[in-house]
Amino acid sequence: MKLLAATNRYYLLLATVLFTVGSVLLYYGVRWTLQSEVEERLFQQRDYLREQVQRTGRLPGTPFEGRMQLSAKPQPEGLRDTLLLEPLENELEPYRQLTFRLQLNGQTQWVSLSKALLETYEVQRLILLLLVGVLGTLLLGVVLLNRWLTHRLWTPFEQTLHQLQGYDIRQHQVLQLPVTRIEEFAQLNHTLTQLSERVAADYATLKEFTENAAHETRTPLAIMQAKLEQLLQLPDLPAPAGPLVGDLYAAVQRLARLHQGLTLLSKIENQQFAATQPLPLAELLREKLGQLEEFMQQKNLQLDVQISAEPVLLMHPALADSLLSNLLHNAIRHNQLGGLLRVQLSATELMITNAGPALTAQQEPAQFFERFRKQNAASESPGLGLSIVQSITGFYGFTVTYGYAPDPPRHTLRVRFGPAASAR
Repeated sequence: MKLLAATNRYYLLLATVLFTVGSVLLYYGVRWTLQSEVEERLFQQRDYLREQVQRTGRLPGTPFEGRMQLSAKPQPEGLRDTLLLEPLENELEPYRQLTFRLQLNGQTQWVSLSKALLETYEVQRLILLLLVGVLGTLLLGVVLLNRWLTHRLWTPFEQTLHQLQGYDIRQHQVLQLPVTRIEEFAQLNHTLTQLSERVAADYATLKEFTENAAHETRTPLAIMQAKLEQLLQLPDLPAPAGPLVGDLYAAVQRLARLHQGLTLLSKIENQQFAATQPLPLAELLREKLGQLEEFMQQKNLQLDVQISAEPVLLMHPALADSLLSNLLHNAIRHNQLGGLLRVQLSATELMITNAGPALTAQQEPAQFFERFRKQNAASESPGLGLSIVQSITGFYGFTVTYGYAPDPPRHTLRVRFGPAASAR
């Protein structure tokens, strides 16, 4: 829900409550006022009759408005509402009646004075309609005015939000926000502009550092690896030095893989793989399986490939290659001799299942997406494969999950494609 809609909803709710309460109070207030006026007139007529009877000994001959009835039978005294027949219209109409005792010619008479309430009700209805109409018009005017003012006042904020939604740090641009006379929005735009300047500068610095670090460290590692290979091929290498050089060469290779993985993660996080192109995932998958056939044969794996669709993904070629490589290498490296390797590809997901060691009660499958998290601490793997998979899938809006079935132990990695996928 938008902020303006929520604000107007609260305004409308408050105004509706106040309008309802005010209308009820107004209704009973007008009713009480008009009824009090009728009762006051009846009391004045009673006092007039008593005064005339006391002065002349008889009722006055000049009638006044309303009705007057005499009864020798006792009647309940006081005010009450009643219905009396209107002779002209032959209908029962509401009256307010006052009954009291009066001494006439030495006898007690009960006098009932009645005054019609129909005119009072009409006046009451007219007043209520006028006041409700005025209040309703005022309420509608306030709501419309508030809606117009809030929309006009919040226009700079909407423009700022639109600029933020289209902001791309990879373009090295500073936000160009509109000028506004509202102080709070002006401060917000000034702060966001400064923030975008710092973010753009930090991004450029980080990107430069990543590129320099990747370049400067790659060359020494390549030199070390080449020198160690030459050293291992020397015919007069002392026997005691052979294992030491071999261990050093393995450590350099592991360091090179670690460097490559961290550099790739850094580039993904810095969004340095903006270019995309349609990639037929099924063809890439078959090609990658062919490249890894020798490794699968070394473990005598039972390969089961099920391709039911030919999805096309909009991805960077290097990231697509890295995604498939890490998924398949993970399934081969952690598989058992003669174990199962099942690869299933559909229009919406890629699922790779492999046999492997059982997980302990303390191990959760989701933990293996963390960097340097390995099931076997003695493994030569740097522990970045699944972290790279998660970063690539997150970069393109895919989702990746790790499933585990204990009997027999089966590890399943499932990648669900997002809107960047299309089947053919």
